[in-house]
Amino acid sequence: MASEQELDGATAVDVINARFGRHPRRRALHAKGIWCRGTFRATPEAAALSRAVHLQGGDVPVLARLSNGGGNPRVPDYAPDVRGLAVKFELPGGEAADLVSQSVPHFISRTPEEFLDLIRAQTGRAAAIKFPLYLARPRSLRSLPLNLKALRPVDGFDRCRYYGIHAFGWVTAEGTKTHVRCDWQPVKGERRIGLREARSRGRDYLFGSLLESLPARWTLDAQIADPEDGVDDPSERWPSARRRIDAGTLELTEIIEDPEAGGEIVVFDAVRVTDGIELTDDPVLNFRPLAYSESAGRRAADG
Repeated sequence: MASEQELDGATAVDVINARFGRHPRRRALHAKGIWCRGTFRATPEAAALSRAVHLQGGDVPVLARLSNGGGNPRVPDYAPDVRGLAVKFELPGGEAADLVSQSVPHFISRTPEEFLDLIRAQTGRAAAIKFPLYLARPRSLRSLPLNLKALRPVDGFDRCRYYGIHAFGWVTAEGTKTHVRCDWQPVKGERRIGLREARSRGRDYLFGSLLESLPARWTLDAQIADPEDGVDDPSERWPSARRRIDAGTLELTEIIEDPEAGGEIVVFDAVRVTDGIELTDDPVLNFRPLAYSESAGRRAADG
């Protein structure tokens, strides 16, 4: 396995492509997605913790993408998969802040190398042996029950909870920093369905049903870290007793055409933050831009 210093975006995307195939103009992961526009409105509780402009209240326009997690765009929606919600907050002056999240509650990789080991364990003829062995590791076993449940088919994208795996520092105008992790809680509530029912709805039922579900709404649920909680390890979950606040509401009102269909490249970059939000030393978080850049470059080269 490459050392952390040697690992680059090209290697990461190559490993992912070996698992899911190379699909022109498609993302290496979350290849199948649907694009939406809407707004986000923060609560006073969020404004009290951060001076970030999109957390001050008032409607902030957003570009969002809901997706299946794998790298094969032809996989049916009823297949067990991670679901994703990526949100780009469009800020004054042409700036943006991004927030990416996924439907599996426990991220089991501490480093990008460990995440690629997870992908390798699912690749090739030996995957039937390698993947169960990987899941038998203590950290994987602890998370397995909840994560397996989260892979069941969802009733709709708007009936799914999306977890932010990374912690960020929210900073007030006075300079006080609080570390938070944010989840998107569906206003309609979570709902999973059986495989038989999901199959009966068709290969693309999630995408077909979203239009009927609009407007789709989620509450931004922010969990507040205590001083002793680790903030640099995405696999470390904080105790459930930690304080939580309702930080705002996301409302998606319109499905739009894929902006990348005309050649534009749109990246939801987890490290794209604005004043009032700070990054941690989380190695997975800080590696993401290398993989995003490589994936975007390959999509652009496909023409």
